[in-house]
Order: sequence, then C-alpha cells, then structure tokens
Amino acid sequence: MTDWVLHVDLDQFIAAVEVLRDPSLRGKPVVVGGNGDPTERAVVATASYEAREFGVHSGMPLRTAFKKLPDAVFLPADHGLYEAASADVMAVLRSFPVVVEVMGWDEAFVGASVDDPFELARSLQAAVLESTGLHCSVGIGDNKLRAKLATDFGKPAGVFQLTRANWVEVMGHRPTSALWGIGAKTERKLAELGFSTVTELASASPEALATRFGPRMGPYFRTLALGAGDTVVSATPWVVKSRSHEKTYQQDLTSLEDIRREVVALAHRVALDVVAEGRPVVRVGVKVRFVPFFTKVRLMKLPAPTSSADDLAEAALTVLDRFEHGRAVRLLGVRAEFSADDVEPKPSSSTYQ
Repeated sequence: MTDWVLHVDLDQFIAAVEVLRDPSLRGKPVVVGGNGDPTERAVVATASYEAREFGVHSGMPLRTAFKKLPDAVFLPADHGLYEAASADVMAVLRSFPVVVEVMGWDEAFVGASVDDPFELARSLQAAVLESTGLHCSVGIGDNKLRAKLATDFGKPAGVFQLTRANWVEVMGHRPTSALWGIGAKTERKLAELGFSTVTELASASPEALATRFGPRMGPYFRTLALGAGDTVVSATPWVVKSRSHEKTYQQDLTSLEDIRREVVALAHRVALDVVAEGRPVVRVGVKVRFVPFFTKVRLMKLPAPTSSADDLAEAALTVLDRFEHGRAVRLLGVRAEFSADDVEPKPSSSTYQ
C-alpha cells in the first residue's frame, strides 16, 4: 500500500451544471457571467469547451466574448445552484475510504493508501458521473503540487500521474508559468534573471532568487520548480476565507463622492454576510477597476477583529484613499477576510487505511 495524493477537478463545472439543468445546451457554446446580458458590463465566470475553442475564457469581458462568439448562449450566474452541485460531488468523494480536502466548488484533494491509484481515480470518476452527471479529471501525485499539475494533463475527463520519477520529463522544458503559483508577471521577472524553464529555475541559486523576490518567495519558487510540495491531505471541513461583493457599473463613476458612497454600500452588504458567517473580520480589501480595464487591489489589517458594518465601511474608505484617483471607475469591490485562528487545526494524518 502506497500513500497517494489525488486532485479531483470537475470539468467546465459551472457550464456543465447549466447543461444538466437544461440538456438542450449540450454541445453548444455556453458563456456564464453577470446577469447573462452580453451588452452589459460584466466578466465571464466560465465558458464551455465549445466556447473556449473560439477564444472565450474566464475573466474576459462579456462584451468581448460576444464579439468573438455572438451565437453563444449567455447565461446569468446562479451561485446557489453551483454550491448545491458541488456539495453533491463532495458527498460522493467522501463515500470512499479516503480523506477529502475541499478546495472550492469544483476541486478537492483526495488522500489514500492504495496499491493502484489509477483504479481509485477511475472509480471516483465513475461514481461522480453516475451520481451527479458531472465529469471530472483526476491528477495523481506524490504530493499536492504534482497532483494539481497532473490534472491539467488529464483534461477533459482523464487521469494523469505526475511524480518525482517523471517530473523532469514532463515539466522540465515547460515555462515557469506552468507551475502552480507562478503567474505571468513573475514569469517575466524570472526570465529577466535567465530562468525561463522549470529546469532552469530548479537549478537557480536560492540566494539570487532571494535577492530579487525576497527571502521567502525567492527560494519558494525554486522549490516549486523542483516539484516539492505538501503531502498532507486534511479532512478538516472547508470554510470560506473571505466574503466579498463587487459591482460593475454600466456607466463609469467619475466623482470621488460617488465612488466613496458605492464603497460604503458594498461594505454594508459584505457586513451582512460576515454577521451570518458568525466570524469576525481581520482584514479588509478594496478592488477598483479603472477605465478601460485596469484593476488594482489594496488591503489593510484591522486594529482589532470586528463584524461591525460601520467598522468595515470605515476601513474600506481608508483603503480606498490609498488608490491614485483621477481615472473613471467601472467596477468596485469590497472583501472582508477572516482569521484562520477561528478554524480548527488540521490533523497531522495524511491518509486513511
């Protein structure tokens, strides 16, 4: 029996749930986002594989998606529906003698001690499909990082294994952005230092990386390139780390007074969720998307944990003052982050027998 980490990722989850609700959508390009009106300002939450073939992807403005694919089916987001579908999937995974660590609506890590992880992966896929009608891809690894990356090689509805044995063969020649946690900006900075591939980054000097990226993040990037990662899969129930609300304005906000008023309103909406959650907030963030599509986020730690709407609004305004104003605003968001201290600690055991 060998300990394995599996990463279960539901394929085109939101779009797939919408197809289950309306089977006539099967095989059609489906785009979900905002109120479902592509003439309004909003972004794509997800796109079906059929839509992705035309260049439509998550985070793209709905208007851009409409220009690329005017014949697509545009639908409003239905968070309640997706939460219910996710809960059904996680219940199926937990019906197996494994540890399940939920990472969000559409993904979870599974820890198990088995002789054949491929057999387990296919059993998980079959059970999820039979019970919920949803397809999933499964990555098999000897740690979370490798399992997570393996999933992409198995999509859609496949299984792929990535371990220390085939790490260099599979990942070595790929760009550093192929690693979980390295985005486009960091990729460019690494390339400026001469590290363009995973193998090059793995051979980098930790000191040189620390000089450029700091004593914690610099060496950490090299650790990612080596394929090292956490092996512990925890059954601790998944809890939200934050609550947030954001709003895209159909007409640009140009007055600072209007912007401040909207931020206060958003903060009060967030406060309602915070009270319902029953956990105090320790940080408040504000998101501003300037015209034409330039997004900035600022965050501050609160002097003391709070659930007060007035405190959250005051903090949000303080954060708002940290932005350079002068451009028109098309989107505002307020986020309240909870402390990890009010969540039970994770168990040390990584698998069940």
